[in-house]
Amino acid sequence: MGSGGGEAVVVCSDKRMGTGITIWNIDTGDRLLHIPTCASPARGLVCLRNQFLVAAQIHKPGSVGGGAISMWKLNKPQKPIQSYPLEAIGPLSCTKDGLYLAGGALSGNTYLWEVTNGKLLKTWHGHDKSLSCMLFSDDGSLLVSGSDDGMICVWNLISLLDVENVESLPSPLHYSMEHKSSITGLLTTSGISSPVLISSSLDGSYKVWDLVLGNLMHTQVYPLGITAVALHPTKQLIFSGSIDGSIFVNKLEIGLVEDYLVGAEDHSPVLKEHNGSVTALTFSKSGLISASEDCTICIWDITSFEIIRRFNHQKGPVTNLSVIPQSSLLPVSNHRKLSNALGVSILDKYPQPANSSEEKITLFPSCQPSMNFQTSDSCQQIYDMKKEGTVAAMEMKLETCLEDRMRATKMAKHVMEMNRHLQSRLLDLMESRLSQPKSSEIDSPSMKKSKTVMLENPPLQQEEEQR
Repeated sequence: MGSGGGEAVVVCSDKRMGTGITIWNIDTGDRLLHIPTCASPARGLVCLRNQFLVAAQIHKPGSVGGGAISMWKLNKPQKPIQSYPLEAIGPLSCTKDGLYLAGGALSGNTYLWEVTNGKLLKTWHGHDKSLSCMLFSDDGSLLVSGSDDGMICVWNLISLLDVENVESLPSPLHYSMEHKSSITGLLTTSGISSPVLISSSLDGSYKVWDLVLGNLMHTQVYPLGITAVALHPTKQLIFSGSIDGSIFVNKLEIGLVEDYLVGAEDHSPVLKEHNGSVTALTFSKSGLISASEDCTICIWDITSFEIIRRFNHQKGPVTNLSVIPQSSLLPVSNHRKLSNALGVSILDKYPQPANSSEEKITLFPSCQPSMNFQTSDSCQQIYDMKKEGTVAAMEMKLETCLEDRMRATKMAKHVMEMNRHLQSRLLDLMESRLSQPKSSEIDSPSMKKSKTVMLENPPLQQEEEQR
């Protein structure tokens, strides 16, 4: 596998379980790893903390359970952890710290899990049609969902984490029906004054939104349905894959005028190498990576717009694409094991009531052997030495407890920071709306008259006169 200093591309198909997941070295083209028995729908594969692969798997109609969510540890991808939710899950998304995982179902239901203990924090019916995209904002404070009918909802994660009201139905921060067909891509980036959301759709457009306020800032229209979207690391160029295999390149316009509509410019570059619909787009240090229904994966040089390397996925069309560091595939030292002790658990099928007498809040993961990745090699070592009663076992146990306490403190700070961030955004929204009255109201004679009356007759004085 080399030194592990480079990057690797992870791909999978949705056709057959036997196709599995394939991982290639981006620089050399060598196959680094193959994980069997995986068939994941579009946008149904995510990488947790560059340590675990999580894939939604939809079984054939009539099979027991209808679907599963599988998790593999990248440096030891043996038998996966298998979770069986109430219904088949399509798109997945996780927070950058890997603490929370969201999944969308074909029924329009949405699920939110805490990954380390597998707890189902919330499930609710967020859409009338099948979920097609899920995305957490960069800071983890918002969850964005898109469905097959073009609807986009933005959810406040703080309200979703309200475990005291597990059965209550959350309300979206805002939603939109501007797209007229299925949502195929969601991205977030920083804007002029607030975070920006980019959405693409089979209606042949991508749209740029104010993520917090929900205002439409820009619309780019193409003659073909858009199937995937990616943003250049410099955040100046946006790449849109289409149903005929073309990839359109445009400057990212974040305008100040709402509903700003433009068409595709003739002089904008168009990358044409795929013979089938573009199914996924992402970026690596080497350049743009595109996958297609023609069973090929291409790596593009962004300066010359030429192909650097091509992979042939002969086992089927690629539906999911991800980039990971090669070091994720290498064995780790005992020191790194202790510092990266966060694991994953089997995901709960049902939410647990907050007042359940059987519910246990565990701040520190158990070091007893179990059938999940929380049983790391270091925990197993502690368990073996504990039986021997050695001093080394007690020292290692103390070190592990300190690491766990630091991790719990970090999680608490993360939630508090999200809360402060949301409060700040809401205050900005209130101030902006209060400071920008409608021009018709300002110029209206009746408004001027009412203001004059209010100044001449304060509310208390008006009440006295009426009496």
